Parts: sequence; C-alpha cells; structure tokens
Amino acid sequence: MKPQITTIIFTLNEEIHLTACLESLAWCTDIIVVDSFSTDDTERICRTAGVRFYQNAFKGFGSQRNWALERCSPENTWILILDADERVPEVLAEELAGIAGNNPADVAAYRVRRRFYIWGRWLKYSSLYPTWVVRFIHRDRVRYINRGHAETQEVKGEIRDLKNDLIDENIKGIDEWFERQNRYSRKDAEYELQCESQPLQIRNLIAREPLIRRVALKRLALRLPARSLIYFLYSYFWRRGFLDGKDGFVFCLMKAVYQQMIVIKKYDLRKRRKKANGRE
Repeated sequence: MKPQITTIIFTLNEEIHLTACLESLAWCTDIIVVDSFSTDDTERICRTAGVRFYQNAFKGFGSQRNWALERCSPENTWILILDADERVPEVLAEELAGIAGNNPADVAAYRVRRRFYIWGRWLKYSSLYPTWVVRFIHRDRVRYINRGHAETQEVKGEIRDLKNDLIDENIKGIDEWFERQNRYSRKDAEYELQCESQPLQIRNLIAREPLIRRVALKRLALRLPARSLIYFLYSYFWRRGFLDGKDGFVFCLMKAVYQQMIVIKKYDLRKRRKKANGRE
C-alpha cells in the first residue's frame, strides 16, 4: 500500500523541473499542483501525469499555501509541501511514510534539511547547509503568514526534525535566478521596512528553535551597515563557502548581491514615500 500522504507542488513556468519532481513522487497517493498561471507546458505536463491541477493568482507564498490547504481538498491528513525544483529521495519518502502511518499525536509539522544544487553539484557550504524548512505538515494544525518573499507558519503542536534531506536543484540558469531575486528583493524590502519599527528580541538570537534564530538573525542583519559585504564574509569564510571552490565563491557573491538589492530597494521605497507624502 502507498503511504497516505498528499503532496502539494507550487509552480510558475516550471516545465524544466516538473517532470523530475513528479517522478520522485511515484509513491504518493494524492498530488496537487497549484499553478500561478504559467505560460509554458506546466499545465500539459500535469494533465498528462494525471495529477490534480489548480490555478490561483500568486499574492505571496503564505497566501498560496493557505489557499491550497483550504480550496483544493487534500485527501490525506499529512501533507508534503514542495516547489517544482525539489525532489524527494527514496529514503526521505520512506521516512515520511513511516510518520504518516503512525500519525503521531500532538505533532503539527516536521522540518527538513534542504540540499541546494546548481551547476550540477551540491553547494554544501556556500548554500549555508543545513538550512531547515518546514515542509511536512498536519493538514489541520498548520497555516501560513506571508513574510517578505517567503512565509512563516502558525503551528498548533510540536515541530520535529526529519533525518533525511530534500533535494533542491536549480537548472533554469543564472538569468532566471536573478529575475526571481529581483521580484523577491522588492517583497523583502517592503517587509523589512515594516520590521524596522519593531524592537529586536535579543534573546531570540540564542533560541533553541532554529527557525526563531534565523528570523532573529535576519532582523539583526537588516540593521547592519554594509550588509552585503558582511553576508559575503560570513558565507564565504565563516561558513566555509570557499570549500565549494570557484562555484562557492560565485554563489556567495550572488547571494551578497541579493542583499544589496534589498538595501537599494528599501532606499527607493523610502524616497518614493517621502515624495508621495510631500504632495499630500
């Protein structure tokens, strides 16, 4: 018997990634794709594969995940959340099946480590592995909130860690990567401007919960000068991105550029708001 798990995949023009993602889910009993009105072959691939296909205008990752949970009628209690460029290794699938079969009480969600691949290789150090993300959730115990370009979770119950990793491989190329970062940096700039008026909780920097620590570190980083340089030094030297060779150097530089994009867009937003207020 296949495990009683629903997988929800979120897509936008993902024809290049989607087939491999679906192939890694051959064990899954219920697959839902929520698409943001792709213009490529995403829909055709889904129809051919026989998965349930829905479309909804994208307003944020949190909003899109909530829409899927509430409007797409997942058949199973335990739900795996994926992006189309992610794949589920067999050992992770077996681990998820064991959890769904036992249905542990009072557990709301599971974190998983994500391995990031680009240029055909795993960038273990420069991608800051291990990065934990909440991706395996109980249908009735988790809902989402938009937070910049990403999201956070409202969880009713315990969060545990999975032992095996999720694979995330980008094969669209650098141009598409920067196009996405251009969109994401605008969302993050807007979110950071909202956060600047809120006090930083220093105790969260040493919290045992890794997701809380990561949010606190991001809050601290947005207040630092020369944050793109600091990010590069942190990822390349402190987190040993140099061990990934030239690929690691380039990727650390790419991520540092993204930090600078946020800084520039925050500056732009402030100037636009001042100008708008001056006309009122």
